[in-house]
Amino acid sequence: MKVILVLSVVLVLFALIFPVAAAWGTLPEESGDTPPASDVSDGPGEADDPGGADGPGGGSPFYVPDTPDTTQNDTAGGDSGVTVRLLDGGQVREMSLFDYLTLSVAAEMPAEFEPEALRAQAVALRTYYLYKLSHPVHEGADICSDSACCAAWRDEAFFRQRWGGDFEDNLEKLRSAVRDTDGLVLTYGGEAALAVFHSSSAGRTEDSAAVWSAALPYLVSVESPEGADTVPNFASSVAVSAAEFRDTVLGAYPEADLSGPVSEWIGEASLTGSGRVGSVLIGGVSVPGTALRSLFGLRSTALSFRCSEDAVTIVSLGYGHGVGMSQYGANVMASEGADFREILANYYPGTELRDMGAVILIPD
Repeated sequence: MKVILVLSVVLVLFALIFPVAAAWGTLPEESGDTPPASDVSDGPGEADDPGGADGPGGGSPFYVPDTPDTTQNDTAGGDSGVTVRLLDGGQVREMSLFDYLTLSVAAEMPAEFEPEALRAQAVALRTYYLYKLSHPVHEGADICSDSACCAAWRDEAFFRQRWGGDFEDNLEKLRSAVRDTDGLVLTYGGEAALAVFHSSSAGRTEDSAAVWSAALPYLVSVESPEGADTVPNFASSVAVSAAEFRDTVLGAYPEADLSGPVSEWIGEASLTGSGRVGSVLIGGVSVPGTALRSLFGLRSTALSFRCSEDAVTIVSLGYGHGVGMSQYGANVMASEGADFREILANYYPGTELRDMGAVILIPD
């Protein structure tokens, strides 16, 4: 009888425990919708020019519980308490979030920029790092050092060579920017914002829907104060022969009619709310400004055209996709007395600055 009783108890416990254990075993890994080319930036940086961003990912990977639970990502200790797994040169490096951000800010924004602009950049990159944790594209790594995929990053050896005798002063300036914003991230509705940025705008930033067909309420067109007097190479031009222009366009849009005079190839342009080219008629075909930028390696979609008998010249203003924070605009705002909070509020309207310990990463 005792044996039967013991067996009965074991079976009952097994029936209770097994479903729970099985459920634990089938929990999904951290994942999320990933953009085709999800780099955050389109700016100058201290390193090579980053590539263009194609769009934000979807999903809602963060939430703020009534009682914060930091078991999935220990952010209670600030940047130094978070370990970043960075894919760099085919290998995964591990470092603190503080160290990662210091060198990522260095790679994305010139060290000679105003301290408040650097602080705003640090917050944007910290926010983007949290966003990427829920939209992984690299197995075994949180983020990579390729700006065409994630955000730019270079090691200390790179900057020691680039900065020479200014290395220690520049590095400390960047460390201060990260330290002074320790743990601060941008949120919208309690979730980490997609804090994209770019080099410079032509009077206004761009609405995210005009670039990626994904409208986010905090990535809308706002005024930006930079211009030709504050941005090197603010206006740039690409000149191509008529034959090269025709062949390039027909390669992507074979239905275009480019048989007439060059002066008649380019028709009316449709502008976005920020004044950029949303689309333009070329040979009777509507070509998106973003596609034209890609086809001819243009620095932005704030475009104008000049045609001669044998050439087409495209002039662009500013640099980048135009969405989110303008780096040069942030620098101008900082030089005029704005602090990093005011800069971020301008470029990401409606977002809230919060400590990342209250923004908890959960699987989609």
